[in-house]
Amino acid sequence: MVRKISVVIPVFNEEENLRGLHEELSSVLDSLRNEMESEIVYVDDGSSDTSFDILKEIYEMDSRVRVIRFRKNYGQTAALAAGFDHATGDVVITMDADRQNDPADIPRLIQGINEGYDVVSGWRKDRKDPFVNRRLPSMIANGLISIITGVHLHDYGCTLKAYRREIVTNIQLYGEMHRFIPAIASWLGVSISEVPVNHRPRTAGKSKYGISRTVRVILDLITVKFLLSFSTRPIQFFGLLGVVSGGMGFCIGLYLTILKYFYRESIGGRPLLMLAVLLIFIGVQFVSMGLLGELMARTYHETQGKSIYWIREICERKKAET
Repeated sequence: MVRKISVVIPVFNEEENLRGLHEELSSVLDSLRNEMESEIVYVDDGSSDTSFDILKEIYEMDSRVRVIRFRKNYGQTAALAAGFDHATGDVVITMDADRQNDPADIPRLIQGINEGYDVVSGWRKDRKDPFVNRRLPSMIANGLISIITGVHLHDYGCTLKAYRREIVTNIQLYGEMHRFIPAIASWLGVSISEVPVNHRPRTAGKSKYGISRTVRVILDLITVKFLLSFSTRPIQFFGLLGVVSGGMGFCIGLYLTILKYFYRESIGGRPLLMLAVLLIFIGVQFVSMGLLGELMARTYHETQGKSIYWIREICERKKAET
């Protein structure tokens, strides 16, 4: 059973939504008070409005609140990573600060965790966003991610998710990879569930993301596929390319050799000769890259990763000494 939950909320210029969000969230957490402890970790991702001042006010009023402030805007992935690093609950719940996620869905996520799942992902089945610049790119991205990673979810982009703490503490996030956490976690052999959640139209503030983020997501998807399939064995990826390229070059070279020595044909001016040499050279390069990748993979797995964010300050209460 869940003993304590940590709600992690990235914040970037959401001054009009924070007070209402906290009021709703507090009401839900109060209703769960008899069943489990809770904390709220707000991560101010370099907001340029009064968001941090409002968060400090909330911190002063609610003992469950912790506030992390970045020195600049690092992005949603870095904000979630900071929240994961500083969360203390055995279950971590993530949600957006724009009030489109409904805090009333949190008990449903917790129920999924109590049923034995490691990750419970929200599905905005009736999404209230514009079709062309939000829903359409999301549909395309969800399809691509599901096909390429083999982890089939309807809505990778929904921030409202619940994770067992040991899952998020064993994942390093970069780029736009926060949306791929369920896929990356599948490498750890986790069980994943998806539940429909309420999605509300934005009533205040402006969306910070749109169709321009799709390209970055696709590039990160390529990275995720490589990490899932070849991160511990890069020689099998680059080596395969090298063998194919080198093999084609060898076959072409063998064909030209037969023409020269058995049929007495001139091959010096043929483009095929240059192609054969090029393919063999590329094949050697790919194999070399695979060997270097093996060395880098070993180094990566034997050392600690570099942090992707710098914190300006943290507002939290010190634990009483015993």
